[in-house]
Amino acid sequence: MLTTQEKNKSTIALLVIGIIFISTTLRAPLTAVGPIISYIRDGLEISNVLAGFITTIPLLAFAIVSPFVPKIARRFGMEMTLFLAILLLAIGIVIRSLGTSFFMLLGTALIGVAIAFGNVLVPSFIKLKFPLQLGLMTGLFTVSMNLSAGIGAGISYPITNGTMYGWQGALGFWAILAIIACIIWLPQIKKKQIVVSVPKTNAIKAKSILKSPLTWSITLCMGLQSLIFYTTAAWIPEILQTQGMEAEKSGWMLSIMQFAQLPMTFLIPILAGRFKDQRILVLLFTIFYLIGFTGLLYGDISLSLLWMIALGLGGGASFGLVMMFFSLRSRTPMEAADLSGVAQSIGYLLAAVGPVFFGFIHDETGSWHIPMILFMVTVVLLFLAGMHAGRDRFVSEEVLLEDM
Repeated sequence: MLTTQEKNKSTIALLVIGIIFISTTLRAPLTAVGPIISYIRDGLEISNVLAGFITTIPLLAFAIVSPFVPKIARRFGMEMTLFLAILLLAIGIVIRSLGTSFFMLLGTALIGVAIAFGNVLVPSFIKLKFPLQLGLMTGLFTVSMNLSAGIGAGISYPITNGTMYGWQGALGFWAILAIIACIIWLPQIKKKQIVVSVPKTNAIKAKSILKSPLTWSITLCMGLQSLIFYTTAAWIPEILQTQGMEAEKSGWMLSIMQFAQLPMTFLIPILAGRFKDQRILVLLFTIFYLIGFTGLLYGDISLSLLWMIALGLGGGASFGLVMMFFSLRSRTPMEAADLSGVAQSIGYLLAAVGPVFFGFIHDETGSWHIPMILFMVTVVLLFLAGMHAGRDRFVSEEVLLEDM
């Protein structure tokens, strides 16, 4: 017979494993597309514009769906909502790989909707269940996302080019992981759904957080770091190819950039949770970003590995810190969900512009020089927003002061 303490430990362990598995499903279905976009385009016989739109659909879904996620979670509970989201993700992945342009667009849209729920709810769920281990659990969440993102970017080309399953198999493979995550999460939905009420003294309406300058700083941080992530994921391989690198090697460089994020996505949330003021961490990721982009623009292509690692460290640090801002700048789990929903909705709408705009600038100028400078301008804007968001205070405090 297991003792009560042993049962509690096993319950917590199962919950942690469930969070990790859900986290691994939130990026790989997206990063698997970039390295094989040409195969998808040729296989579906679609235009370059429509092929590029495939990578933009999830970001638009994030922007549209994110504000509604907290309301749905309040009604059905976080556990059930997350389960249904991952189930929808598995269905979307399967539909996307059926081999027609209609199913590609429909499946991609469903994937975007499902991942939007995970993006918003997992940080607030961690705040609810692990209030004393915010940094550690957020680190596990972010490192799991980025590890799977790196694997997704790295293995999609070999599966497409080296197996009988082709691009459809490379995309459909990730349904297996989503189904496993659903199975592991099943025990959580059998438990009583806990709804945490907001203390009246700190209660604010979800729409009211838009009155807080801090909300907009965090939203800009979310949007700008996402713009950098998705734009580099879309164009870094081609940038490297124009500098003389082979196509397959450029794909692995993108994968290396993803893997380089892992140390920072784990360490930064832990450090952020121990600091009251996180502005030193903002300075840290800014330095890494500027080294990487300056190296790509002016540096030796033989040092591309170094530039990719620097960009990965900067990306991992900025992403990990923004995920912590949702918890550190809110007082309750549902307030964190509201802040996360607003920041991710507007932030991903901004990010969705990135791949298209940078590609347009490249087409108009015929080179990657100006787009690379724009990357550095984006980093400076991210630095300014991060320095404002990094100060120790709460969104609710600013809203209440505004309303007085």
